[in-house]
Amino acid sequence: QVQLVESGGGLVQAGGSLRLSCAASGRTFSTYAMGWFRQAPGKEREFVAAASWIGGNTYYADSVKGRFTISRDNAKNTVYLQMNGLKPEDTAVYYCAAGRIYDSAGSYYTEANYGSWGQGTQVTVSS
Repeated sequence: QVQLVESGGGLVQAGGSLRLSCAASGRTFSTYAMGWFRQAPGKEREFVAAASWIGGNTYYADSVKGRFTISRDNAKNTVYLQMNGLKPEDTAVYYCAAGRIYDSAGSYYTEANYGSWGQGTQVTVSS
């Protein structure tokens, strides 16, 4: 497993941007699929975006498609989530996750397929 630490959360006005970072420990980061999930108050945690460990494939929830971009820098053991056009409904705690996902695209959306999680970072979007 890897240890994950998120950063970059904060308070932003609607329409603004934030970039979240997730730093991972260990020398096997490049072999993990990386995902971002979020949990709003009173709601279940939901998938936001994911990046495959190879091939450069990315996956997004419909609610963030076109506004959020996930990227990874294997040399820095870091995954990013660039969030543009933020809306009040994006307010949530954002979690970084790592998983050994090698099969179908659908697996990236499933929380149970990620074995390592960060502590979360709060994103608040004011209207």
